[in-house]
Amino acid sequence: MKTVLLFALVATASGCGFAARSPDMYRDDTKAQLETKNNDIRACYDGVLASTPGVGGKVTVKFNVETEQGKITAVTVDKANTTAPDAVADCVTKSITGLGLTPPDARLGQGTFTWEFAAPGPGVYSSAPPKS
Repeated sequence: MKTVLLFALVATASGCGFAARSPDMYRDDTKAQLETKNNDIRACYDGVLASTPGVGGKVTVKFNVETEQGKITAVTVDKANTTAPDAVADCVTKSITGLGLTPPDARLGQGTFTWEFAAPGPGVYSSAPPKS
């Protein structure tokens, strides 16, 4: 599963208890949080793959990272840049909504993240092989 993150800082604000990340730090911290859900997203994809062999594609989502609690909110699927089935896109959306940065940032962030899914080839397991 490959991923890509594009990020933009939207507004500058000041306040106590908030980080003031550079754009690169903001991108890296957000990517690290999103990647904590890769196993959940992969498991969901494997479930879709079991019922629809060979299914794949990419899911691109857009979202905000709010300033109050650093939560990922307003997650929407970018339909123009998504080729995976809706069931896979729904897994991604549900998995990442509510994740957050600690500490929150003083600036609102807007991000775009893409996951790419490909069915394994013949004889290759999509998850860990069963133990004998």
